[in-house]
Amino acid sequence: MTLPGTLNPPALAYRLYQWFWNSLDWLYPPQCAGCETIGYRWCQECQASSPRLPDKLCMSCGTPHKGVRVCEQCQLLPPNYDAVRSWAVFEDPLRKAIVRLKYKRDLGLGEVLARSLIGIMHKIEWQIDMVIPVPLGKTRLSERGYNQAAVLARPLALSLRLQYQPNALHRIRETISQVGLSFSERRENVAGAFEADRSVVAGKRILMVDDVMTTGATLDECAKALKLAGVKQVLGITLARVVE
Repeated sequence: MTLPGTLNPPALAYRLYQWFWNSLDWLYPPQCAGCETIGYRWCQECQASSPRLPDKLCMSCGTPHKGVRVCEQCQLLPPNYDAVRSWAVFEDPLRKAIVRLKYKRDLGLGEVLARSLIGIMHKIEWQIDMVIPVPLGKTRLSERGYNQAAVLARPLALSLRLQYQPNALHRIRETISQVGLSFSERRENVAGAFEADRSVVAGKRILMVDDVMTTGATLDECAKALKLAGVKQVLGITLARVVE
């Protein structure tokens, strides 16, 4: 399925989804997740001040770099995914918003922050059949009550009129938090942690969605599971990425 052009009207389901959150804003005026301005879930000032990634990126992992089209890391250790892109650098005010989305149950943030991901998808015009959020483990999902990646992925799929399959990929073992782990420790931590449903994903071109990309270990292991299940192509998009 080809992504719809930017001139096409949004799907009715996406209009209704936005209407729901806008109605809640009218009833319960929100505070901006970046600067706490009243009346906005995410204000234009914070949107504009979130540091963007440069134009020169690795064609595979999306890391900022100069020189060849594929960075040294991807040349030495080619990832299982075909390409990943991110909207902005993981710094304030976006970092504050992601922490709030992830830990403070501010689910309305998912709809407004997903708009930036939608903009990226219209620009790069990837060919996508299905949208899948990076899954949480059962323990963490039970504790949190929701998956922040799914909160971003659902409005993205609705807007682009793509099939949304939140259960097509799942964790088959629990993992510890990736925070504070080295590159090699992150890869070891998530190794073999995911499994995809072949009956759902085989032959598809999949878009994985997550909130933050650090080393790419989680996205890479998800892509590995999807490829083993017969997926034709695995692409990824994240709201933010860590840049050192």
